[in-house]
Amino acid sequence: MKQEQLPPEDDAVEVAPGVLRIQLPIFLPGLGHVNCYVLEDARGVTLVDPGLPGPDAHAELTTRLLRAGIPVERVHTVLVTHSHPDHFGGAGRLRAEQHCDVVAHAQFITPFDQGDNTLEGDLIELADNQQPAQPNMLRELLFGEGEIPDIPGRTTPWGGDPILPPAEQLEYMRSWDSISKQGLLSLTPTVRVVDNEVLRLGRTDWQVVHTPGHTDDHICLFDPVNGTLLSGDHVLPTITPHISGMTPDSDSLSQFFAALERVGAIEGVTKVLPAHGLPFDDLSGRVTAIIEHHEDRLELLFSIAQELEGAPVKEYSERLFKQRSWGPMAESETYAHLEHLRHEGRLENFRDGEGVLRYQVTP
Repeated sequence: MKQEQLPPEDDAVEVAPGVLRIQLPIFLPGLGHVNCYVLEDARGVTLVDPGLPGPDAHAELTTRLLRAGIPVERVHTVLVTHSHPDHFGGAGRLRAEQHCDVVAHAQFITPFDQGDNTLEGDLIELADNQQPAQPNMLRELLFGEGEIPDIPGRTTPWGGDPILPPAEQLEYMRSWDSISKQGLLSLTPTVRVVDNEVLRLGRTDWQVVHTPGHTDDHICLFDPVNGTLLSGDHVLPTITPHISGMTPDSDSLSQFFAALERVGAIEGVTKVLPAHGLPFDDLSGRVTAIIEHHEDRLELLFSIAQELEGAPVKEYSERLFKQRSWGPMAESETYAHLEHLRHEGRLENFRDGEGVLRYQVTP
């Protein structure tokens, strides 16, 4: 079993100077926990990535904090590394209930912020967050009675069927208590940060490192005094993060490579604390391995393109991924890799009569 799939440990552990780790349970494909890091100062504590939304997740968070001797009332700041629900989900309720600050990148936006009239496909793929839902639609979904309202599906840039959130997930959200529902309406950060900004968290100054690719708003935090890097999902110990094709950048894989190389070149990193899995110390080695993994996937995809001759993204994804992984996430990552090959000039695409993108080897 991969480290990232392990169930959460019960006890809090000091994993670096001034950094306590509690592990929260999550049940997502390939993941068994999320690491929530606790940074204490004279005023109370900052939490980094407080887990999923909802009453069950909040109960786990408060129980595990108390087990470490930390009442939830001591939380004065929450920092979110990026806009995926297993990272930002607990922040809204903490803000609504404890009136704490929520810190995130300047581009941070969730599926539940103001925007157009679609409810994010992130409810399915827990990724990508550029087309958020109207607050009235979300409020009706959460607080309404009777049948769940029709939710328009999210269109994809590669065409095909719109992505729809599963009905059971929407029913589960409606069953939440009021403060948990209000948390989803309270996710706008109170503090937005940019690359290279220095934040005082706990008793340490941390440098913000913007690392797009997994999401457009992903950040890592570096403590140069103690050599600690909070890597979020950007660099994980044994798996690679989902690289989405549904970000504003037309070549998210190229963004990811550049951000990996930048992080791998940071001098003085002695301890990497990921959002999933266990601490590790060979940052440059892990960065190299992740890049090589994606380069291998690109070559495999190119060889598939030589066989398929103008196939849609779905067909490529079902060749690239095992059947258990088929679906929107696999198609999104496949699209990101196909687009990277197109930007390199190795593939070209065209839309068929139904508006579906098809890719073929460049003559």
